[in-house]
Amino acid sequence: MTSIPPYTSAEVEAIQLELFRRMTPAERLAKMCSLTAIIRRMAFDAIRRTHPDLDEAGVRLKFIETTYGKELADAVRDQPR
Repeated sequence: MTSIPPYTSAEVEAIQLELFRRMTPAERLAKMCSLTAIIRRMAFDAIRRTHPDLDEAGVRLKFIETTYGKELADAVRDQPR
C-alpha cells in the first residue's frame, strides 16, 4: 500500500520515498506537522468559501463536525464560554 497519488510517476515516487528514508525521525515528524497544517488551512478555507455566513467560531465548529462528527461538534457548541 502506498500513499503516493496515482498520478505520480514511478520515478518520482522512488525519489520521494528515498528522500523520506533519508530523513531523521524528527525531520519526518516536522514534515508531517507541516503537511497537516497545510491540509487544515485548506479545509478551513473550503468551509469559509462554502459557508460565508459563518464566523470563525462557526468555521471551527463546522470543521469539528466534518472531521470528528456532529456529536462532538454539538458537545463543543454546548460548552460555556
